[in-house]
Amino acid sequence: MAFLRALIRTARMVRNTPLLAAGLTPDDEVLLDAPDDRLGPALVAAGRGDYDPAAKLLAMTREGNEWENRDRYTTRLAAFARSRSEWFDDWQCAAPHDPDALLVKAELAVVRGWESPAHAELLRESAPLLTAAAEADPRDPVPWRIALDHARGTHAPQSVFDEVWAEAVHRSSHHYGCHASALQYLSASWYGSHRQCFEFAEGAARDALPGSLIQALPARAAFAYLTSSSGSVPRERLDAAADLGIAVSGAYEAGDPWPAEVRNLLTYVLVRLERWSDALEQLRLIGPHATSFPWDRMADDPLGQFLELRDGIRIEVASGTPLRTGGGRPRPDDH
Repeated sequence: MAFLRALIRTARMVRNTPLLAAGLTPDDEVLLDAPDDRLGPALVAAGRGDYDPAAKLLAMTREGNEWENRDRYTTRLAAFARSRSEWFDDWQCAAPHDPDALLVKAELAVVRGWESPAHAELLRESAPLLTAAAEADPRDPVPWRIALDHARGTHAPQSVFDEVWAEAVHRSSHHYGCHASALQYLSASWYGSHRQCFEFAEGAARDALPGSLIQALPARAAFAYLTSSSGSVPRERLDAAADLGIAVSGAYEAGDPWPAEVRNLLTYVLVRLERWSDALEQLRLIGPHATSFPWDRMADDPLGQFLELRDGIRIEVASGTPLRTGGGRPRPDDH
């Protein structure tokens, strides 16, 4: 009987897995952290040593109060400057007091600080750069998102976290990046607990604007729990977080790069919950937009990890899909 069940499982995989590729982007077309149409040219120019497009792009986000885009672009530009700094060095020399250059400089310093085994000490030394970035444009919430990451890395107490969080929400009460950074500080892996993490995420989701990615914050809390090594969260709470994430994801078009990171994270959560069909649907919505997070938490090759997981999800769904006759109708024994 065990052999028969294994045979049926294999037959289902062989029959159904190719069919489940429908709607999935081919492997060779999936890109990791692909830039959007605005960031892409700025990165290409920076690769040639020209900082001007990057400077203009960040100035545009600042002048237009595009805080979410500003945060994402700052992160990507700092990551590029970490490996190829000539263009950024030229920018700082040409405009040392530019609010946008100061912002990238602060982000870059915090990222570099985190990379060091002595990160707490290095991060404390970078505090004046955060102050300079915050003072350069008092309206901007992004320096305060960086400050939340800084607070976590310097082992800042809850009282300091509360002060930084208050400054962040004063500038933008619905900024996703600040909420994600605050959630990480409050997670059980850092200075909070699973209870604090979920309560923060669920409260923020209730207060979020319609269509806001903050509504998917409970899925991020579920990720924090599922990647921790302690504590217990009821399955119903994890499923509710995943359901909310699915609803938020469904509000965006398939292949939209904006919710890509949320969809990648949600896919991980759904896999851990063994909700294979839901995970497969997220893969279809992700399209070509794989993101480093969360896969870089599991492998040095995040794109390879993502593609391998796609195959695994397809096989799991196929193994649970009833065999079909030539006419496509279920066989009597499928019931």
